[in-house]
Amino acid sequence: MKVYLDHNATAPLDLRVLEAMMPYLQEEFGNASSIHQWGRKARGALEESRAQIASLLGAEKDSVVFTGGGTEADNLAIKGVAWGNQEKGKHIITSSVEHHAVLHTCEWLAKQGFEVTFLPVDGKGRLDPDDLRKAIRSDTILITLMHANNETGTIFPLGEFGRIARERNVHFHTDAIQTFCKIPLNVEKDQVDLLSLSAHKIYGPKGVGALYIRKGTKMVPVLHGGSQERKRRPGTENVAGVVGFAKAAELLHADMGKEADRLAALRDELQNGIMERIPHVQLNGDPEHRLPGSLNMSFEFAEGESLILSLDMEGIAVSSGSACTSGSLEPSHVLLAMGIPHEVCHGSLRFSLGRGTTKQQIEYVLEVLPRVVGRIRAMSPLAKT
Repeated sequence: MKVYLDHNATAPLDLRVLEAMMPYLQEEFGNASSIHQWGRKARGALEESRAQIASLLGAEKDSVVFTGGGTEADNLAIKGVAWGNQEKGKHIITSSVEHHAVLHTCEWLAKQGFEVTFLPVDGKGRLDPDDLRKAIRSDTILITLMHANNETGTIFPLGEFGRIARERNVHFHTDAIQTFCKIPLNVEKDQVDLLSLSAHKIYGPKGVGALYIRKGTKMVPVLHGGSQERKRRPGTENVAGVVGFAKAAELLHADMGKEADRLAALRDELQNGIMERIPHVQLNGDPEHRLPGSLNMSFEFAEGESLILSLDMEGIAVSSGSACTSGSLEPSHVLLAMGIPHEVCHGSLRFSLGRGTTKQQIEYVLEVLPRVVGRIRAMSPLAKT
């Protein structure tokens, strides 16, 4: 049996999405900036897709800018606002558990003369809104905090963060790449000024993302070239990718509530089964406020990479954290920030469920995993002490 439980890394392309994309990969190949009929056809598809994604965010159509992915969207939001508001100040606030697309961007800006405050989280990966309030200064120009963590699934109180930022007149950006069309999200209700998205997390194509930018947000472009995307992001638009992005969002959003309930039930079955069958395990993250398809657990006396490779041989795909750092031997910065010891972090696994996950697959994982953990622990000198 093949079981893919790494949907937070990427999701398979929905065949209905591919079908929607195909015309723009073949006969409707025009450049959206061209004024002839081929270009106009591409432009129409681009703008229709923009309007569709904006509507799902509760946003105005012209506020959505398409990018080459979520990382680019994060970079455009953070660098664009930082560079565009330097006269007001150079202080940025983020958290210690952000995706590296945010963390590394903030760290790079710190080397360019900006000052960055990295807010701590508690043992469940939660951030105290009072810590955010206290961190804001007169020279704070940007707050960038994720909607939900890609490793633990812990959901941040986005609306509360947005209200705090609005009260203090500070631009607020959120990385919503793991939450779009999975849990409720509205830029007006949550008072968000900038919001990053990625298509391949929601069964769309890789290499396309988007950034919502509230009208009136002062920022400068990161790339320079043509005048595409309202001069926010130059370069010929990936029309087929954008069409696929919009179709994927439409399909997933339509099933959001029902799918969330289904995934949460399967996730809980997996978690409870692991707890019952395997000793010396712990749940990482908030047990209540978390994404329905995310489960992060640590297996003491077992090394994460060995677990992943052993499960892979059994046809099961999981990860030890963010796909962007899967080649690193360093423990998860997210788990370390939560105060989890290094040796426990090294034995952590992330199970991320998706549309194709079934009850039979969960039962198969629960059949295989105890045997795999037991075999690896038998080789560990720590387990014998």
